[in-house]
This record gives sequence, C-alpha cells and structure tokens, in this order.
Amino acid sequence: MKLVTYVLKSDSQAKQYLGVLNDKGDVIDLVAEGKKILHKDFPDTMLGFIDAGNVALEDTNRLLKLNPSALALSSVKLLSPIPKYNKNIFCVGRNYKLHILEGARARGVDPTFPPVPELFTKPTTGVIGHEDQIHWDSRVTQQLDYEVELAMVIGKKSINLTAENALSAVFGYTIVNDVSARDAQKAHGQWFKGKGFDTYCPIGPCIVTADEFGSPSGHQLSLKVNGEIRQDSNTVDMLFSCEEILVSLSAGLTLEPGDTIATGTPSGVALGMTPQKWLLDGHVLDLTIEGIGTLTNTVKKIH
Repeated sequence: MKLVTYVLKSDSQAKQYLGVLNDKGDVIDLVAEGKKILHKDFPDTMLGFIDAGNVALEDTNRLLKLNPSALALSSVKLLSPIPKYNKNIFCVGRNYKLHILEGARARGVDPTFPPVPELFTKPTTGVIGHEDQIHWDSRVTQQLDYEVELAMVIGKKSINLTAENALSAVFGYTIVNDVSARDAQKAHGQWFKGKGFDTYCPIGPCIVTADEFGSPSGHQLSLKVNGEIRQDSNTVDMLFSCEEILVSLSAGLTLEPGDTIATGTPSGVALGMTPQKWLLDGHVLDLTIEGIGTLTNTVKKIH
C-alpha cells in the first residue's frame, strides 16, 4: 500500500488530503471514499493514520477491493507524506562501505569504519515534498551535495528494541534526500548545521507500508542529476542493517509513531567525485528506490 499526502492543484486554499495510490497510480481520497463506501471515518492525516495502526490498514485494504473513485495523479500536488513532523528526522552517517571509502579519500584521511551507527538529526524546517525546490543560498555554501537514502517510518511507540522485534516497529518506508553543504559541514566540525538548512530534507513521494515493501535489505537505490546516474547501489551494502540501526537508536530513547529514520547513503556523492560535481541552479534530481518510486526535486538558487 502506497500512502500519500496531497493538495489539489485546482485548490487555491491548498487543503491537505490523505490518499492511497491504486494499481493504476491514481489517488484515492481515503476520507471521502471511506465515508461513502464503508461508512467509516478514516483519519485525515498521515500521523493519524499511522496512530490508528492495523485498523486503518485493514479498512483501507477493504476499501481498495470495492473500486473507489480516484483522481488522476496529474491533478494533485504531492507533499511530504508527513508534512509537519513533531520532532527532527533521525539520520545515520557513513553507513555504506564504499561511501565511507570515498569520503575518506576526498578528505585525505585513512578510512575508518564506525563500530556503532553514527547518529544525527535534521530539523523539521528542512522537510519538503516531491517536486519542491531545494534552495541553494551561495552565501552559506559553495559545495551543495545530494544523498539518496532509504528511510524507515516508525509505526508504534518503542524503546529498547531487539534484533528480533525491531522491524515490527516499522510502519513503512520512504525516500529521503540528505542534502548536504559540505563546506559548512567541515567548518562546523559536525553534520547537523551543514545538513540542516531549510529545504535540505526532501521526503517522498509516498510511504510504502512494511508488508508491501518486505525486507529492507536487497532493494536497489539510485540518484540521477539531470539524467546522469551518480549513485547506484543496493541496501545490502549497508554497514549496519535496519534492524541494527533500530536497536542502537532505540536503546534508552523512545521512538514514536511517525518518527522517520534515514539509513545512510551509498557511494557516488559529489564530494567523492574527481572532479567534484556540486549541485547548481536548475539541476534536477531523481531519487529512486525499488519498491517505493521516484522522488524528484529541482535546485533553485535564491542568492
């Protein structure tokens, strides 16, 4: 099941709707169709839907079998699946082996592999959706970079997860672009600032429920800039698996429904290229993960 948050392109008030994509890729208004066909009140936000748990999933599966009306995808604007987060996006740094090697080479240091997941966060002010613009402010960075990442969306309140039950806490999966200002990263000596500027966290285009996505290991992921493949890898190359990330992150730290965890990026970032090909005004990024779809954004120079 692929869930989306959207607005109608024809609606100047931009009211937000919760939808599900049918087999044709069209969008079903869950609230309207659920009321009309099942006579049920569906949650009207993604966070509300996640909170409702199996009941919402079961009702949606019933609805999909009854041929509900749908809107053409071209008539809507997809937002980030969760447009407004309650807290920061969790992220994992240096979690693909070849990316660790390229980063060390670019910085002229010996490569080291972290013994535990390296965790940081991105602020909610960075979150944008499918086909939104990534703002490039040349006053704060001359080294704008990209990172395609598989992200987990938590489905239930959890703490101290184990390897055996970790994935049971996951509601679904989506795509995150961990946009990064490499010079700001270096200047501040940590990841938060250089990855925390406004619009630096595109998420979408949908959340695929865990039952449909299956095991998070073994999915292809790629990123193109203006049609040129820059990143092309598989989640099997992760240093720490999704289960290991969840165990480490949830140790003594409560995860809540809707919390989103980006799991790291593979090799092929601009930082690791020779010469380095930083993002520029007008560049179009297409991030694709097998089983989810494609997240597209364009860079817009604002200063």
